[in-house]
Amino acid sequence: MYRRMTFFGERHDMAVSASASSDIGVRGSDFALLSREVKAAGLLERRRFDALRGVVVPAALSGAVVLLFLWVGRSWWQLLVAPLFGFVLGQLAFVGHDAGHHQVFRGARANRALGLLHANVLVGLSFGWWNAKHNRHHGNPNAIDRDPDIGDGVIVWTPAQMARRAGLVRRLTRHQARYFFPLLMLEGLSLKVASVRALPERGGRRRLVELVLLVLHFAGRVLTVCFVLSWPQAVLFCAIEELAFGAYLGCSFAPNHIGMTVTAGDPSADFLRKQVLTARNLRGGRLTSFFYGGLNHQIEHHLFPSMPRHRLRRAAPLVRQFCQRHAVAYHETGVWESYRQIVGALRLAASTAP
Repeated sequence: MYRRMTFFGERHDMAVSASASSDIGVRGSDFALLSREVKAAGLLERRRFDALRGVVVPAALSGAVVLLFLWVGRSWWQLLVAPLFGFVLGQLAFVGHDAGHHQVFRGARANRALGLLHANVLVGLSFGWWNAKHNRHHGNPNAIDRDPDIGDGVIVWTPAQMARRAGLVRRLTRHQARYFFPLLMLEGLSLKVASVRALPERGGRRRLVELVLLVLHFAGRVLTVCFVLSWPQAVLFCAIEELAFGAYLGCSFAPNHIGMTVTAGDPSADFLRKQVLTARNLRGGRLTSFFYGGLNHQIEHHLFPSMPRHRLRRAAPLVRQFCQRHAVAYHETGVWESYRQIVGALRLAASTAP
């Protein structure tokens, strides 16, 4: 059911053997037990303070950076302000992510409105497209041919994908571990382009709403930047902002699953193990949670996607102890170690193909 991954010459068995999975009917109740513990602790409840904190802090940061931009004015010093805009866009994208999982409000309409505001208007990314894609990922994390996040693309995630490459592309892919992190700078732009290209597939009214909001974003962005800066300054400012946004977003997402167990996408697989064995948590306190938008608690997020972001940190000890009692590998590591593991996994995928 699960495949083994190797990092730096060490064998890490993050898998459940075929014989161990034979009692899946019994193990299927494990998540129900965990869910009852989590609910009893009140960790799935949505409180107004949490909702306000999750939205107000990024809004305040955005306001501060905009004021700084206006204060600096028409100056080349704005090139130092541009990365701050990239960071703020990442924070706003995290709010859109929370809204997509209905973490903020109880009602679907309120969460969708919040998602459209942050994704379409403020970030420039189709909320509907991203939400549909992200839901497929949550349903099939690290599942071959099912998880859109590990599909065929510039990067190969498995030796089988590498085996399908030939010629110059294959030779370049051999070195993917070297250029992976620089390539992340294009992640934000790639998502935006893909979301715009997918708009024709959306339903009539929703497509129109998203299109109008995206036009509002890009028009407002161009007019604001060009009003304050000269043309050369505006072009460089937008380029640096976009690269910083992509790097921040990519470095936030990369530790979540890269290098963890890859599955065959068996729909009957035990939910708890499917989610836990394919995810990686990052150690750290409140500052780490802020920087990663709560995604440093990826295991808890995948088990309980609608859990408010600020409850994930409190849920982690409970989930960790539950996994220990039920002999489920709970992978948690430091931030820099996670990136080292990512590089090792990318190198392994590109070098072990037949």
